[in-house]
Amino acid sequence: MGTVITFGTFDVFHIGHLNLLNRARTLGDRLVVGVSSDRLNQQKKARTPIYHEQARLHIVAALKCVDAVFLEQALELKRAYIQQHQASTLVMGDDWQGRFDDLSDMCQVIYLPRTPSVSTTYFIEVAGSLLK
Repeated sequence: MGTVITFGTFDVFHIGHLNLLNRARTLGDRLVVGVSSDRLNQQKKARTPIYHEQARLHIVAALKCVDAVFLEQALELKRAYIQQHQASTLVMGDDWQGRFDDLSDMCQVIYLPRTPSVSTTYFIEVAGSLLK
């Protein structure tokens, strides 16, 4: 089956994250997860994560379905990360649909549906509005 690789911020870890990782793991023999660095998250989402990158790495690494984790420094390095980890499949949430199709020359690219009504950004926005 091969190695599956996926990427994410995994801030304020929730059931949607767990669902994605568990589904990704069923698609291969190993699951390698790139956790977005704090700097990359700032670039992608224009906000600093709630949890520091080392805490997020530790949380994701502790999951039974995850075989290895590493810190993702840049979106443009996905091709290098796939090669480095010898991944045969890239899995992303369907909110990234089409964004990484150019990588299909080196691995299978699969976009999985997100868990309905679950979003870290939403949780952070709701919590922030309650604190005002």
